[in-house]
Amino acid sequence: MLAAGASAGIPRRGEATGRTPLRATGSCAVGHIRCGTLRTVQTRRLTASLAVLVALAGVAGCRTDPSVAAYVGEEQVTVDELETAVDSRLEDPALAEAAAGREDEFTRLVLTRLVQAELYDRFAERYGVTVDDGDVQARLDELLAGEDPEAVYAQAASQGVARADVRETVRQQLLRQRVAESQGLAGAASEEQLRAAYEEQLPALSQVSLGYVNVPDQAAADAAVAALQADPAAYPAIAAQYPGEATLPEVAPRSAELVPPPLADAVASAAPNTATSLTVPDLPGVLVVFVGEPVVPTFEEVRPQLEEAAQGETDTAAQELVAQVREGVDITVNPRFGVIEEGAIVPSDGGVVDLLEEAGGTAPAAAGD
Repeated sequence: MLAAGASAGIPRRGEATGRTPLRATGSCAVGHIRCGTLRTVQTRRLTASLAVLVALAGVAGCRTDPSVAAYVGEEQVTVDELETAVDSRLEDPALAEAAAGREDEFTRLVLTRLVQAELYDRFAERYGVTVDDGDVQARLDELLAGEDPEAVYAQAASQGVARADVRETVRQQLLRQRVAESQGLAGAASEEQLRAAYEEQLPALSQVSLGYVNVPDQAAADAAVAALQADPAAYPAIAAQYPGEATLPEVAPRSAELVPPPLADAVASAAPNTATSLTVPDLPGVLVVFVGEPVVPTFEEVRPQLEEAAQGETDTAAQELVAQVREGVDITVNPRFGVIEEGAIVPSDGGVVDLLEEAGGTAPAAAGD
């Protein structure tokens, strides 16, 4: 008979059954520290993975992705975009020659221009203006009127400026112009304003009629000075007697800044249609200097320059608006390419940031446990 309360086939406590007893929930095999259920293990792994993702997200938030050449606000200039821009520009033989031996500098220059283009996109968005390719081409046609476009582009390329950069420069000028108009900064200068500017700038606009003749000695100089004082129209004949590199065959107008420095004081103090002589260091003989009648342009002759100057003042005001937009945009440059200083990217001592090292070298392995 079975003992009371016992059931057939059910061993009493302590009896062997030949089977491995089931472990209670949360228990572990013999000799192991309690490690929990499958759900507990999965939770631990998920937590580790999330920790790595959070770490990586933190690094990404620092704007240090090595595949990005520069961040402009929320926008990016990727390394691939930069390399493509550099390569496409260097397809122009003249530009490639200009950049030869200065490849790193040229890359920084291209990146500066790409960053600037992104910044102007933000500028256009801020003020709600647009400029399309047709607008750019129309303005280029105006600027190149009477010029050989290919010759102009070739000259630009020799200075490290690609066609794409020329077009982008024009686009930016048009954007500033349209923003200035939308903000009431632009407006044609009145006749009164232009004439006032003419009177103010007249001294700088005026030119001096200048001639000089290099004679062998003081006696020849005295004779030439006397002849010119008596008859200013005799200058070409006197100059013809003493041809040379330091002799001007004809009296010609020059602006004050183009007067040779050794002659500047004598020319500035001379009365019209007078001559004087002086010696110049390292120049053999004596120099006879003749100053003719001043050349004063009329208002109508310089009107286009005055109007352009007025437009320049408007553009300056628009550039201040660009600067305000720039102040509100976080620009970060990959240290591999340099740092941004005063709007240009210059060399730095930094390097490419390794995201995995920043996050912790063992973190990815932990995520895969």
